[in-house]
Amino acid sequence: MKNNVFYFFLATIFVVTAVSCKNDKQQTKTQDAQDALTASETAVVYLVDTNASTIEWSGRKPTKTHTGTIKIASGSFTTSLDNSIESGDFIINMKSISVTDLEPGNGKENLEGHLMGTVSGKEGDFFDTNKYPEGIFEVTGVKIENGKTWLQGNLTLKEVTKNIEFPVNVSFEEDKMLLQSESFTLNRTLWGINFGSKSVFDNLGDKFISDDMEITVSIEANKA
Repeated sequence: MKNNVFYFFLATIFVVTAVSCKNDKQQTKTQDAQDALTASETAVVYLVDTNASTIEWSGRKPTKTHTGTIKIASGSFTTSLDNSIESGDFIINMKSISVTDLEPGNGKENLEGHLMGTVSGKEGDFFDTNKYPEGIFEVTGVKIENGKTWLQGNLTLKEVTKNIEFPVNVSFEEDKMLLQSESFTLNRTLWGINFGSKSVFDNLGDKFISDDMEITVSIEANKA
């Protein structure tokens, strides 16, 4: 009897922990595209440092989680004199998709090629970067809610534009603006990236890939 109680206690802890970890991730609110913000005449301009900025991603399937990065090609933000974001955008270099959990010669190049669509016959499975080499994020709003700053913007991938919002921390150090997002999730199927999705295809069994991509955005920008 004591053993049964002990195992039940362990199982309860496992379930509560799993639920808590899942809820730590920010499920991104997604809606139709919105009008972009425009800067005032007195706005301060910051240019994105592409060498110091990156997007981290992870994707899951039942037996494995893959992680990686994507480079930012260019971008700029404007702020008011009191350091509030007035506008901004950045270009995502989709041909820079890198896998960080695999070693060269051990599946890294194959997965990168599949994601970028450079593998013959699999061009459209994911991002088809020869056809869609860039993604775009354009700021449409900033709000304060529950003590957090939320950045809102239109994200365009594969010529599909959706408005998203995610929590960020924005700080300033001398002539630099630092924007660091919390980890948040995007439902890839909303941008037509359907390969291996159980919500799109039947009878996948355990061969599916999660619809959710986990994303973290890190941007450093220098005053122009």
